[in-house]
Amino acid sequence: MTERGVLLWIHGGGWRARASEDGAALAAHGLRVVPADYRLVHEARWPAQLEDVRAAARRARAEADGLPLLVAGDSAGGMLALHLALRGVDRPDDVAGVLAYWAPVDPLGADWRRLRAGDDPWADLLGHPPAPGDPATVDATVATHAGNGVPVLLVQGTDDRSVPATQAVGLTGALLAAGHPVHSWLTHGGHALALDRPDLHAATAAFLDTVLPPS
Repeated sequence: MTERGVLLWIHGGGWRARASEDGAALAAHGLRVVPADYRLVHEARWPAQLEDVRAAARRARAEADGLPLLVAGDSAGGMLALHLALRGVDRPDDVAGVLAYWAPVDPLGADWRRLRAGDDPWADLLGHPPAPGDPATVDATVATHAGNGVPVLLVQGTDDRSVPATQAVGLTGALLAAGHPVHSWLTHGGHALALDRPDLHAATAAFLDTVLPPS
């Protein structure tokens, strides 16, 4: 299969650990999947994680042979992928698209706070509980940085007990209002779905066909 783009894959794990999903299934779409690593919360607080994935994106771009650079991730990695795409690696328009699977995006979302009241990984990421008006909370909230027009794919299970589906729904509205092309796929199932599940594969393929040359 002809390579259509280079995909930087950012792993999940609640910013606390490394999840097992490596994004390898996305290679079936003609993508060269390159893993990114970043400091976890016991090593550094936000925004160190964004700095690390930016550095990984620069390395991936340097070895991309002129192919478009996309970024993707699951769960906490999806949040980092969204930040990287919306804010850019070195300039606002240097990422061709972002694929975010079941990503936490709003630390102050009402459903999030109800679901994760006793175990909120955002508090570990920031070094303190998220709060309205707190600069770190505002900066870590994905929708704060909407507006550069990068195409976005959001995939979310409606029965997710780690990241409520309202996170993806709310971000979809914010991105559309800011002028982003958005594909959102809400589907059955919980957290950490298989990326090669037929409906997820089809949603990913449909999104990629809008941002990349045909295979």
